[in-house]
Amino acid sequence: MTTRLCIAVALLALVPTAAVAQSGDAPPASSPFFGSVPAGLPSADPLPLTLKDAVSRGLEHNLGLLAQEASADASRGARWRALSELLPDVSGSVGERRQVINLEAFGFPAPDPIVGPFNVFDARVSLSQSIVDLAAFNSHRAAAFNARAESLGIRTARELVVLVAVNLYLEAVTASSRIEVARAQLDTAEALLTQARNLKASGLVAGIDVVRASVQVQSQRQRRIVAGNEFEKAKLRLARAIGVPPGQSLTLVDAVPYAPLEAVTLEQALADAYAKRADYLAARDRLSAAAAAARAASAEQLPTLTLDADYGTIGQKVSAAHPTYAIAATVRVPIFEGGRAQGRRIEANAQLRQRRAEFDDFRGRIDLEVRSAFLDVQAAAQQIEAARTAVVLADQELTQARDRFAAGVASNIEVTSAQQSVAAASESYIVALYSHNVAKASLARAVGVAEETVAAFLTGAQ
Repeated sequence: MTTRLCIAVALLALVPTAAVAQSGDAPPASSPFFGSVPAGLPSADPLPLTLKDAVSRGLEHNLGLLAQEASADASRGARWRALSELLPDVSGSVGERRQVINLEAFGFPAPDPIVGPFNVFDARVSLSQSIVDLAAFNSHRAAAFNARAESLGIRTARELVVLVAVNLYLEAVTASSRIEVARAQLDTAEALLTQARNLKASGLVAGIDVVRASVQVQSQRQRRIVAGNEFEKAKLRLARAIGVPPGQSLTLVDAVPYAPLEAVTLEQALADAYAKRADYLAARDRLSAAAAAARAASAEQLPTLTLDADYGTIGQKVSAAHPTYAIAATVRVPIFEGGRAQGRRIEANAQLRQRRAEFDDFRGRIDLEVRSAFLDVQAAAQQIEAARTAVVLADQELTQARDRFAAGVASNIEVTSAQQSVAAASESYIVALYSHNVAKASLARAVGVAEETVAAFLTGAQ
């Protein structure tokens, strides 16, 4: 399981909480979870970075998390707008005007219909309160459920940031391990070249053996260069995702060695996932929001009752103003709205069916993710044991090939073949170790406890 594939699987759980497309492919480089908002200025000294530091920085600066927090704030604003339809609308006004009116314009004939000019002073407080409005009530409930789902989306985004930071850190550690292996293989190749030259000088081997040894040295130098380049790029990707200032060099502190995962059962992991996965709880809230929205759409065709009142003083001047008030109760009965209410009801019911299907599917998705992560952990652990054995055997093969070459009973073709076996075995062990650690991090994410327990999962402590 590659880093990008692991993160892509986790990204699927965020939709529609975060703005990430549903896709089984690896997320694009423009995905907000691979970006950040850097803080501070780079220093001349390398920054020592532990796995815990990488996670902490990611949770503070990762762009995907910051975007989700902004989305949650927007949903809270939508909730307040929906609530405003149920709360009293109180306003006040103070005004004074000078006017002239024509009585005949209002149907009052008079010898002199022009009245004025005169002053009117009016200070008034007005109140409008919805008494019965089931559509507004259910719209507010839908907005409240959506706001809670977005808040849970923050927890989901934090889990994904942890997974991204851990994966990128493990990528960098793996690249560093490849440098060490390449360096050791280069030292071995140079020693074999020296041995081949000495044996040729003694007349025990042909010049072709020296050429083969020289080719092997150059090949190992190329591997070391490639490994070093990949390590530097891996650190750049890590720094980009966790908010390290551009241009700041990093020193990785943690090696993240092999540690078996113990004291975690499949049944316990599944139970914890159903109880703790924030995206599962958010899907449940979205289902409740869709149900409330459907009820709101149906209630738009029901009567509403509104209370309107105002109180104030009015007169030609402030000293001569007198108190006045008005109270009115209004019942509004929808009769014909051109099909708008019917259309909204159809749309809301379709959305409800979609959310229900998504929620019913979510339990199966969680079961798949947890079981798959368990299988990956077990398979990677077995691969590590097999890779360890392969490394030991490859080292023995190389030792025997060198002895046979030194004794003159074999050419260095056997030595070159043994070197390739050592390189392949070492690479298999590095890949197996990386896969095991990634699988443990993915298991923590699948259970919904990555932020709290990923460090313990990686070290094997429970």
